[in-house]
Amino acid sequence: MQVILLEKVLNVGDLGEVVKVKPGFARNYLIPHGKAKRATPDNLKLLEEKRTELEKVAAEKLAAAQEQGAKLEGVAIQITQKAGVDGRLFGSVTNVDIVEALKAQGHAVEKAMIRMPSGPLKHVGEFPLTVALHTDVAAQITVSVLGDTTGNPA
Repeated sequence: MQVILLEKVLNVGDLGEVVKVKPGFARNYLIPHGKAKRATPDNLKLLEEKRTELEKVAAEKLAAAQEQGAKLEGVAIQITQKAGVDGRLFGSVTNVDIVEALKAQGHAVEKAMIRMPSGPLKHVGEFPLTVALHTDVAAQITVSVLGDTTGNPA
């Protein structure tokens, strides 16, 4: 299916490009999220008329993401979870826990922005993670997982 991208989409294309994607990806993700429109002659004309406005909005989003990324870069957060004597957690630290800890420090991020390549954190220690604020902006944070062994039989 041919679509016109209304913003930059990672691994797909840039603003204003006409790209061919699988129909399900277009119908279920790109079009409902406002990231693309069907590539019809009418939509192509409409895009050419609104291109400068869309580029301005995209530049504003990028500038806001860069500003937020500068504030977030290098931030260290600590999360305490129940753990056994060997350092393994009873449960895990997920992106939801990380978002809550960042909100407590005054950083507003969504859980989908947290990149955890090896899945939820299941051990005590320090873990470098990436927060993808925009397709072009990513900030590195450090998550320290502390073990709470109170109440555990030793």
